[in-house]
Amino acid sequence: MQIISREEIKPLLEQPKGNCVSIYMPTHPAGPEVRQDPIRFKNLIKEAEARLIDAGLEPQEATALLQQAIDLDTQEFWEQMGELGLAIFISKDFFRYYSLPANFQELVVVTDRFHIKPLLPFLNGNGRFYLLALSQQDVRFFEGTHYTINEVEVENLPKSLEEALNQDETAKEGQFRIATSKGGTANSFVQPGAFHGQGSPDRDQHQEQIRQFFYVIDKALHEKLRDETAPLVITGVEYLLPLYRQANSYQHLMEEGITGNPEILSAQELHDKAWPIVEANFQKSQQEFMERFQQLFGGDSDKATNDLKQIIPAAYYQRVDSLLVAVGQQQWGLFDPSSETVYLHEEKETGDEDLLDLVATHTLLNGGTVYAVPPEQIPYSTPVAAIFRY
Repeated sequence: MQIISREEIKPLLEQPKGNCVSIYMPTHPAGPEVRQDPIRFKNLIKEAEARLIDAGLEPQEATALLQQAIDLDTQEFWEQMGELGLAIFISKDFFRYYSLPANFQELVVVTDRFHIKPLLPFLNGNGRFYLLALSQQDVRFFEGTHYTINEVEVENLPKSLEEALNQDETAKEGQFRIATSKGGTANSFVQPGAFHGQGSPDRDQHQEQIRQFFYVIDKALHEKLRDETAPLVITGVEYLLPLYRQANSYQHLMEEGITGNPEILSAQELHDKAWPIVEANFQKSQQEFMERFQQLFGGDSDKATNDLKQIIPAAYYQRVDSLLVAVGQQQWGLFDPSSETVYLHEEKETGDEDLLDLVATHTLLNGGTVYAVPPEQIPYSTPVAAIFRY
């Protein structure tokens, strides 16, 4: 099982134009369905091959492009899949696949970019979060979703207090340079502070060491999370959490943390404690979108709409702040950026792409928030709703 992060998805979003093949299918852990999975897979490959030929490739070229996907079809591969969803992305010199906890609908899309809308619940708005486990002896950083959690290596992130301080002989005598954050917690660039600790009580001295430790952690995470919006949950013994909040510069740190010693908890146990906090935050954020959309929609303001023909050029030109989009639906058509013209088709035609996927992709690329939800959760029975930046 894998997690899709924003870093991981970036090559998919920014893939150069060409014949980009996206294949989605559900898989099964046992019973007659699992024996059908290889058959369904072969049928999807044939469909992709036919669409590549329609796009102008020779049959042997289409087969060669799909060969790495074809090679996945082994007994061992299907046995390890279980009850997950399979997502495959193929283009010239690019191949990647993911096994994810999602009941994907069978889908093959061949256009000049990858189709990522079925992945949105794992990417933004209603799926991803970060977890920082704080301990003086063992710092761990995780990326999670509703179903999964993986530990992530972060460059320059210290694993312990001793490593962070890198104590020298002067430090051992009780002098530590304590960093402070410029402009408070809104900016993480660390600047030197004054020397503290000479002749101070041991307890005060140790507390200053911990603060320095946390500034070093925050600086490392700032580089990792620079363009992120996913919530961050912290866990640690009770007295550490307020100290970390003083050092923190990440704007999406959750107010509620998890108290206790994280050293004795597995990744799954940490996930089980973090997810209820994160889920409540996601639900609140989505509800706030709904309320704001209802306030703006239909009034004098032109900052909210459910008209796809208006939303597509707005997303392309970085005007969409937040987007609600239906999963499991497609709206086929074309968009001409030069004239900002949108063509909608009831059935898929040659050269068409899913315009719902297009608008979601550009909203993500341009730093907006995307909520991927079942169609019935979108107001006024439309497949999309958006709030504009201006």
